[in-house]
Amino acid sequence: MLRRTARTLLSFVMIMAGTVLGVSVTAGTAHADDCYTWNRSLSQGSSGSDVTQLQIRVAGWVTSGERLSYDGQYGARTTAAVKKFQAAYGLAADGVAGPATFNKLYALQDSDCTPVHFSYAELNKCNSDWSGGAVPAATARANALKTMWKLEAMRRQLGDVPLTISSGFRSYACNNAVGGSSTSRHLYGDAADLVGSPSFCTLAKQSRTHGFSEILGPGYPGHNDHVHVAHAPSPYWSAPSCGI
Repeated sequence: MLRRTARTLLSFVMIMAGTVLGVSVTAGTAHADDCYTWNRSLSQGSSGSDVTQLQIRVAGWVTSGERLSYDGQYGARTTAAVKKFQAAYGLAADGVAGPATFNKLYALQDSDCTPVHFSYAELNKCNSDWSGGAVPAATARANALKTMWKLEAMRRQLGDVPLTISSGFRSYACNNAVGGSSTSRHLYGDAADLVGSPSFCTLAKQSRTHGFSEILGPGYPGHNDHVHVAHAPSPYWSAPSCGI
């Protein structure tokens, strides 16, 4: 909360400073960010690591069953995802990632690149260094970041309601302790179990349009008390009690 307040105050100060100095500080000028700063506008046909950074943040803005690749290629799917992101936040939905889009992304992320409504601590209640899973610690942490940005999109589409994560990354030891599957996506850092409100069926249904390839919920064995979302290589959805 303090970081979000500080960011809002900084934006206000920048606008006021621009007014006093006679410099226009508008959506046409993106400010630098502690996490990542884009230095050019991006549109269909662009490529590079800056496109990948954008894809990480808009991958939750897709259609039902679709997954956006983190390939650094600004194609039709990335354009469509950017348009949906822009529309969701009241920006001109032209599919071009320019200063207005980047400024909104800057406002939505903290200095460690996590979206403002989620944290690494929420996605890792197992250990402090992301070790002991099915992939290197750095990979598990990076996977968790991608999950958080998809959850941020889902949160927005549900009306900015808080989402509660009961379990994220697990080492093999943590996974065994809770009786998790030996092939659980939690071991890869890209899974999250959602509890609380909205209802489980609402969560399961909504998650279909945010790039999650694995969705397990009510009616699936062992999932009547939470909704599991993840990025499994082979898509699989099952929440029979919710019609999924």
